[in-house]
Amino acid sequence: MKKTAVINSDLSRVISQMGHFDTLGIGDAGMPVPTDTEKIDLALTNGIPSFIDVLKNVLNELQLQEVYLAEEIKTENPQQLKAIEREIDVPIKFIPHEKMKADLSKAKAFVRTGEMTPYSNILLVSGVTF
Repeated sequence: MKKTAVINSDLSRVISQMGHFDTLGIGDAGMPVPTDTEKIDLALTNGIPSFIDVLKNVLNELQLQEVYLAEEIKTENPQQLKAIEREIDVPIKFIPHEKMKADLSKAKAFVRTGEMTPYSNILLVSGVTF
């Protein structure tokens, strides 16, 4: 459910159409996206835009219920995990990266960033504002 400030028209449209328990993925430039999942490609070059900048922007509009991260982020990218934890105020659940890739087929969309660090991927589960 939409809250405020995303100006990318495709991303704003997807957020505004999300209902309770729908999912939206955001991730690094290397995440494979299933052909049946809409890809909103924001990547410009190495690191631009960053994963965390896109996440912060989306959180301005999307009401969260919970999030999923790859288990591997704990050991392979702990700095990114800390940055995510600073932004997220709902339960974080960890799943294997392979499951995350499979679960993308059920997501409303996947937002590709210019992030070039491992396991910088998240599944956001939409909550309700009431």
